[in-house]
Amino acid sequence: MSQNKPVDANIKPVRNISSIWFIPLIAFLIGTWMVYYQWSHQGPVVIIHFASAEGIEAGKTKIKSRNVNIGEVESISLNENADGVIVTARMLKNSEKKLVEDTQFWVVSPRVSLAGISGLNTLISGVYIEISQGNSDKKSVEFKGLIEPPITPKDTPGMHLTLNSNDQFAFSKGDPIIYKGLKVGQFEDVYFNFEERVVYYNAFIKAPYHQLLTTNTKFWNASGLSVDLTADGLAFNTGSLETMITNGVTFDVPKGMPSGKPIVERAYFDIYANYELASDQRYKKSLEYVVLVSDTIRGLTVGAPVEYRGVNIGKVVATNIIENGSVEIFDEDIKIPVLISFQPGRIGLADDDSGVAHMDKQNQHWIKNGLKAQLKTGNLLTGQLFIDLQHFDESPADTIETYAGYNVIPTTGDQFSQLTEKVGQFLDNLNQLPLNDFVNNANGTLQEISQLSKNLQAVSKNIELLVSDVNQQALPEQLRISLNNISALSQDLSSESPVYQELQTTLKTFTELMHELKPVLNQLKHKPNSLIFSPGIDEKILPTKHNGTQP
Repeated sequence: MSQNKPVDANIKPVRNISSIWFIPLIAFLIGTWMVYYQWSHQGPVVIIHFASAEGIEAGKTKIKSRNVNIGEVESISLNENADGVIVTARMLKNSEKKLVEDTQFWVVSPRVSLAGISGLNTLISGVYIEISQGNSDKKSVEFKGLIEPPITPKDTPGMHLTLNSNDQFAFSKGDPIIYKGLKVGQFEDVYFNFEERVVYYNAFIKAPYHQLLTTNTKFWNASGLSVDLTADGLAFNTGSLETMITNGVTFDVPKGMPSGKPIVERAYFDIYANYELASDQRYKKSLEYVVLVSDTIRGLTVGAPVEYRGVNIGKVVATNIIENGSVEIFDEDIKIPVLISFQPGRIGLADDDSGVAHMDKQNQHWIKNGLKAQLKTGNLLTGQLFIDLQHFDESPADTIETYAGYNVIPTTGDQFSQLTEKVGQFLDNLNQLPLNDFVNNANGTLQEISQLSKNLQAVSKNIELLVSDVNQQALPEQLRISLNNISALSQDLSSESPVYQELQTTLKTFTELMHELKPVLNQLKHKPNSLIFSPGIDEKILPTKHNGTQP
């Protein structure tokens, strides 16, 4: 009988988890990775306050920078006061550095204005929100959206400056700044200071044209078409086509001035009405005098030139500086004080106190030796006057008068007054001619000629009879020819002849002409200036004096 041997058992573990469960595990890991990737690459949520959500759609409207998508609008809701909307947007991770306090957001949509047409690409791509990074170092996630796109993005190279004007012209956001016909900048913002009553403009000059700005740069108005009536005539000034449609300014360093030092930071500049006023700002020092005018100052305006032998040495500052109580307004001997100023720099003297002192000393010497001021017409078309200084050696001045603290330059009659005086003298002499006697004598002469023609007609009849007798008596041929000539002459002077009629018509026309000239001559005698200007219908107001009692 055999013995049984023990057998070793092969024990294998039983697998409780099936391999199919690896599929959801892998899917979970992939989903986790995707969530992590999305979370690690998404940027912060920003809140933008707009006045209106026109054109903006949640889940569709993109946020762009330089036409690159960096975010998307997630939701839109009204604010608490229901006077605006709150736009919530998710930004990308790489856009975090753009989210600072002064970052700007605005809606890009089609716009049509005087400055041009913009945003036409949104007709196809749709409205989007543009972002412009600010310069602040403080982070922020809540912003106030702009109503309109900024004129100049903040990262545009160039220079900001402030312009100001207190004249009767104004500019708007987007108006151009021109340099020699090129658009080099534009107005960004307008602010009116109520205390100073001055309009300030924030403007921007883009690179590299901002390097043209110096300490001697002057700005002046170049808007539309301007017409100036000056003593030199009519002046037409136009800018570019863009400034004629809208408004604009231009700038440069006036001729004759040094270039000046470059501007390296924000500076203030005044806007002048034209180039001439801007150019005159180079003269810092001036010397004032008064001219007492006894003639009319109509046509003499502030800014009119003051010339010395054709050289511009100054300008009119004020046309009426009558002191209170200094004159009687109806005084027939009143003289209108006109304040003028001289600039030493215009004649090559130093533009400082030493130049003013030298010019004042020279002027006082000239006044004592016959220097006088005279109103002259710069242009007959405009009627504008200017002041001309000339020497009259025959009438020197012993002393120099003063008025309101200013030295007075003596005056002499203006050109128009002298012309009027000469015309008046001519008309007086013409009026003194015995025109009535001449007309009466002409009438008597016509009557005598008429009587003479009648007598000649009677003589002609006698001569005809005599010629007839002579022909019958067969006188010599030469005597007969002579008598025929005399007869023909008498017929020409008869009342029915053309010669007599023409002579009578001529004398009658001359008589009527003299009668028509008589009222014209009388009018020219009393108003000689009507030869140049229309007399119009003026009401005569005679100046009277009063002794302080009521009329």
